[in-house]
Amino acid sequence: MPYVVQGDGELLLFVHGSLCDYRYWQPQVSGLSKHYQCVAVSLTHYWPAAGTPADMPFSWSRHADEVAEFIRRFGAGPAHVVGHSRGGCVTFHCARRHPRQVRTLTLADPGGPLQVAGRPPAKLPEPVNALRARAAQLIEEGDLDAGLQLFVDSVSRPGFWAKSTAAFQRMAIDNAHTLARQFRDPLPPYTPEEAAQVRCPVLLVDGEKSPLMFRRTAETLASWLPDARRQTVNGASHGMNLAHPAAFNRYVDEFIRSAGEGRAG
Repeated sequence: MPYVVQGDGELLLFVHGSLCDYRYWQPQVSGLSKHYQCVAVSLTHYWPAAGTPADMPFSWSRHADEVAEFIRRFGAGPAHVVGHSRGGCVTFHCARRHPRQVRTLTLADPGGPLQVAGRPPAKLPEPVNALRARAAQLIEEGDLDAGLQLFVDSVSRPGFWAKSTAAFQRMAIDNAHTLARQFRDPLPPYTPEEAAQVRCPVLLVDGEKSPLMFRRTAETLASWLPDARRQTVNGASHGMNLAHPAAFNRYVDEFIRSAGEGRAG
């Protein structure tokens, strides 16, 4: 996986979500590299190595294992891992499957449905699936702007795409080819049993204005995980680390330091 690295200290690894790549974390890599060795990766299939073979599976499960393998090969782990949106689900399963590679885990608006006991198998609501299918169709037809606007506004808030910076829009356009593949690889539901397998300290971060599904997931996971705490970035929606990077960076730094004090104690 392509990556950027800055700073010295304990390894702090950032994993992006939908339509993004390592550029998404620039405010975190710059701001936190004073205290950590910050590494942001681009998952397989994403820019700048977007030309993967058509027969190479696009898989959240493979991504989870690849993140663990990256940490192992990088040689500075275990890592403090931060995942956003779809990347939150990827890193959740990375920490569950590969506990030796993950020292702490920060999940920012983690993506994926919740499986609550006694309820039917969890899946995204049909209107959401229909919207995503339409977004993928528009992109495959060449209408990138309309397709990206439809999807990005649905996971943040109406009007977010139009107000996004040119850099964010360029990044999303560079990764638009992943969206249809992503929809064919739906994220698995979170379960209490799997949450109990994540033994490292976990910080759950949501945005005050994030869509309800993300805030509900953060709240529920906080009650399921063995060692969890929560923070909310005021005034922010789904892209809280970009909207208010100073607050987001402070929460991550304070969490890692407090987790380290707990280990020392």
